[in-house]
Amino acid sequence: MDAPEIGRQYPCAQCPLRRLDTFREFTPKELAFIDGFKRGELVAEPGSAVLTEGSNSAHLYTVLSGWGFRYKLLEDGRRQILNLVMPGDFIGLQGSVLKEMQHSVEALSAMLLCVFERDRLWSLYANYPALAYDITWLAAREEQTLDEHLLSIGRRSALERLAYLLLFIFSRAKARQMTRKNTLVFPFTQQHIADTLGLSLVHTNKTLKRLSAMQVVHWHDRRFEIVDHDKLAEIAGWEPAPETVRPLI
Repeated sequence: MDAPEIGRQYPCAQCPLRRLDTFREFTPKELAFIDGFKRGELVAEPGSAVLTEGSNSAHLYTVLSGWGFRYKLLEDGRRQILNLVMPGDFIGLQGSVLKEMQHSVEALSAMLLCVFERDRLWSLYANYPALAYDITWLAAREEQTLDEHLLSIGRRSALERLAYLLLFIFSRAKARQMTRKNTLVFPFTQQHIADTLGLSLVHTNKTLKRLSAMQVVHWHDRRFEIVDHDKLAEIAGWEPAPETVRPLI
């Protein structure tokens, strides 16, 4: 991680994410442990590497603000984006368990990250079973997301893939109060969308124009608006996950 450390702006008790209904509350004992588990905060500039494939990072991170993405590269430079990273996401666990990162994480916008010492993770598992379950839940949800992305790339049409991805991104952002009515402002480009869907940039652009012509989505520079949610969900075959609070480490 090349980003400079900026100390600690937010004690865990004052974490701005904890006011959001989408995240579960800690018990006082859990909150005290997490506050001690947290080393500080880092800022990552747009385009900087947060985690690098093949590295053995000593740290885990929770995203406090900003956007990033997880990805893998082939030797010839072709990129597959695995998932977008948003506030509340916990990253770096794979490197802790497998000793080496099998993917990279890059900042899409300026990101503020809570930093945790990897070595204290075992104390969490040994002494805080509810927090250990939370981490297991987060890993299971990430697996569920990858299942859907694999289904998209393997079986959904380009139109279905794009509709599903836009709804997926929008629903995650809405839960974090990052949307305004039916509009989301974002830092990613059509190339990021193409690299997520396994499509060429030209095919992605044509598919976006098709959704726009159908009066389902309006795509603007770094902003998209869902015009007809029901129609977009019908195209995607969208079945949203049941509403539930989720963990926040």
